[in-house]
Amino acid sequence: MTTIVPTSEEDPFLAVVRFTSQLAWADAGPEAAEPEITRLCKEAEESIVAGKSLELATLMVTSAELVSSKISEKDLECTYTIICSLVKKVNSPEELLEIVKAISSKVAQQPSDKASLRLKILFNLYNLLDHPYARFQVYMKALTLAVDGKVTEYIVSSFKKIDNFLKEWNIDIKDQRELFLAIANVLKENKSLVKESLEFLTKYLATFSKEDAQVLDEAKEEAVRAVIEFVKASSIFQCDLLDLPAVAQLEKDAKYAPVYQLLKIFLTQRLNAYIEFQKANSDFLQSYELVDEDCVTKMRLLSLVDLASDESGKIPYASIKDTLEVHEEEVELWVVKAITAKLIDCKMDQMNQVVIVSRCSEREFGTKQWQSLRTKLANWRDNISNIITTIESNKVTEEGSQASSSSAAAIQGLTVR
Repeated sequence: MTTIVPTSEEDPFLAVVRFTSQLAWADAGPEAAEPEITRLCKEAEESIVAGKSLELATLMVTSAELVSSKISEKDLECTYTIICSLVKKVNSPEELLEIVKAISSKVAQQPSDKASLRLKILFNLYNLLDHPYARFQVYMKALTLAVDGKVTEYIVSSFKKIDNFLKEWNIDIKDQRELFLAIANVLKENKSLVKESLEFLTKYLATFSKEDAQVLDEAKEEAVRAVIEFVKASSIFQCDLLDLPAVAQLEKDAKYAPVYQLLKIFLTQRLNAYIEFQKANSDFLQSYELVDEDCVTKMRLLSLVDLASDESGKIPYASIKDTLEVHEEEVELWVVKAITAKLIDCKMDQMNQVVIVSRCSEREFGTKQWQSLRTKLANWRDNISNIITTIESNKVTEEGSQASSSSAAAIQGLTVR
């Protein structure tokens, strides 16, 4: 964080106004410039004396932005360091939020001019603040600036701390929606972060419940986007979209019903269902730039996962051949692809022409999967409890046996004497 070191007796806020106004009017000539510079400095002095921090902040950021393209990055950073320090002099939470809004809005207003520096200025402002919601406001402006200024790489690392930020900011559902969607949009700019983008898009959609009938419609476009992103992603084979109200509403939508149908196929059905869908909806797939070959590849892997979860630990080669609609000699190749994608753990018994499965992934993790996990955990708990009971019982028996042996030996010793 930058530290302000006073180098003159003039108030630093007034010095900023004087510096920026002189630059702004430098080309107008002394006769025109001096009255304007005097007027701006007088306004600043009056605001300082009267304690009108919002008016002072507005004056300073407006002046700074007028000359932002004329000065060096170092001078602009120093200028904003002084401007941002104004938040430390404000006691009213309401006024603080207004000042933060005024400063951050101006900083983010020209993303094409020194974008990375502007992002740094917003981070500096963020670190000066103690007010949780004010921090949230600045962070949201930083997200907007990162996208518009094409400097998203500087903010992506902060997404790992979002859970901690949410606890600190304590924002409501509406603000959470805005945050999750903004992050998803930032991540969308990086093709290597498709999985992370879909995760935050899912978080956004999960904030809508069935009771939010009046606002569900606003999530419709993003629900479609999430489905298409999942289908297109060659390395993502699981998602929790199907049961979300924001996504479920697509099923009865005249325009987007095929989107929901496609998601249902990818999460609950096999390759044959997709092939039938493709024949009836080829124009629909093309409209979303979905490549049929890529969809078939993904559906074959998902169908193999479905087989692994259905069979009792063993999948005949013939079942894989028929379900994936491949030649006999390609069966092992697709099993290897599924292993490489970490969808299944298995061994191939070539002699008996079966795949022995030890683990397979879930295509979705909804109510059914949670119930299954609950049952497994209950069984595990009972088994552990039985083991502990058996061990304790054996321990008591062993201790009793040892005590009996000791008593017998003692009696025998007394008899001998």
